[in-house]
Amino acid sequence: MNILITGGASGLGEAITKKMASNIDNKVYYTYNTSIEKTIKIKELHQNTIAIKCDFSKREEFDSLIQQMETMNLDILVNNAYSGEAIKTYFHKIPLIDFKTDFENNILPTIAITQKAISIFKKKKNGKIITILTSFLTDSPPIGASVYVANKAYLLSLVKSWAKENSMYNITSNSISPSFMTTNFTKNVDERVIEQIANSNPLKKLLTVEEVADVAYFFANSTQQINGLDFLMNAGINVK
Repeated sequence: MNILITGGASGLGEAITKKMASNIDNKVYYTYNTSIEKTIKIKELHQNTIAIKCDFSKREEFDSLIQQMETMNLDILVNNAYSGEAIKTYFHKIPLIDFKTDFENNILPTIAITQKAISIFKKKKNGKIITILTSFLTDSPPIGASVYVANKAYLLSLVKSWAKENSMYNITSNSISPSFMTTNFTKNVDERVIEQIANSNPLKKLLTVEEVADVAYFFANSTQQINGLDFLMNAGINVK
């Protein structure tokens, strides 16, 4: 399978890239921005990976990615990339420009990439879209995460539309909503907050990126009958 993973060089993206590349029959394309050292290490471990430098806020790099997608013969798209901060401050204190910037740098590029992927999938009459969301959409969102959670909620709506509109073309759209993980993306979160999150988990531990990567791998290899599903990973916190 030919797979494109956005933001695939660090954190959760790195785990997904390595998991997908563990099958030598897969050709795994992934974007990165600043994680050059990790990109080199991934290539050393997995010769079937191809790294693409792409800062979504730079038009030239993003346009180049869209053009390169034409030659990838894609089977699977994993929407993982997200830049910025997960936790900012109280909603009423967040500058309006932050909402605009985060939307332009994260949601609009995801939309454009997915549109391109769907056009490729339609020609092949086959394809899978896997989008990374967050369990904050189901759990109580932490203070300061309003921008991040709002953007993920927007994507959740799109995930459902992609599934509904494209099922007749043998194209699926599913999402994964993981609970809090310790990655570079969450490095600025207070340790006391992290400890509280871990203690509130029924398993008394945080979710790992490898566990989420396993689910992404499952979706990549699953039947087309699985469509429009949001896979919640929070150890059953919401079970009543």
